[in-house]
Amino acid sequence: MTTYAVTASTGRFGQQALKQLVTKVASSDVVALARNVEKAKKLVPAGVTIRQADYDHPEQLAAALKGVDRLLFISSQPGGPVSRQQQHANVIAAAEVDGVSYITYTSFPHADTSKAALAIDHKYTEEAIASAGIQHSFLRNNWYLENELPRLQAAANGGDFLYAGGDAQVGWALEREYAEAAADVLASTSTKDVYEFAGKARSYHDLAAGISGDFAIKNVDDAAYQAALVANGLSAKLAGIIAGGQKMIRDGVLSERTTALIDVLGHSLTPLPDAIAEVLKK
Repeated sequence: MTTYAVTASTGRFGQQALKQLVTKVASSDVVALARNVEKAKKLVPAGVTIRQADYDHPEQLAAALKGVDRLLFISSQPGGPVSRQQQHANVIAAAEVDGVSYITYTSFPHADTSKAALAIDHKYTEEAIASAGIQHSFLRNNWYLENELPRLQAAANGGDFLYAGGDAQVGWALEREYAEAAADVLASTSTKDVYEFAGKARSYHDLAAGISGDFAIKNVDDAAYQAALVANGLSAKLAGIIAGGQKMIRDGVLSERTTALIDVLGHSLTPLPDAIAEVLKK
């Protein structure tokens, strides 16, 4: 019997991955790892075992990963009291001690060579997993369409579709589609070391074309974009971070042409207008 585990199981990605995983393997063979067990009880599929596991606490991770063979390791969010690199190191150390034989890790596009600031922690984690000698698949997910929700909402409500990404292209896909692919890889007996996952490469102008209604499309410079964010109530610091993401896109970091995602899924992605409508309902 193979035992599968999913970290961060109460998050959006974790929930979707678990939902897909139990359609591929027996729920009795699946372990959901979560910081909040009570929350997990309300969210995880029936029959799945729940274990407490906080990335900040190595002893919890060591206990939670006992007996686990294949692990879907969902990267943490940065900015907490414990650095993301330390959190990830805790997970990898526990997996190594407990004899986890395979890790599927949610990474960043071309993490090994990318100069983007967002790639730093992912490069560190990929190298740490490889150094631990654990068989792995790095899922280098491009960009979730959900990341564009504020922009999509503004346009859908008749406001400006404002961006600073220029003509650069992005491989948007729904988060649940990336999560489904992660479950597919975790359950597969034939995997690759690296998957560069992305949806069809599209520009922001292409994205705007998928939104119903009348609105203005405005491609502005970084200063104007950041000023607009501040005018909408964001702090200057947060606005600067978000504007930095637009520069990253403009620099082509997320411009990817690959069929890896649909190849793993075995079906086409949700058409863009339908995907946008789905995001707007959330």
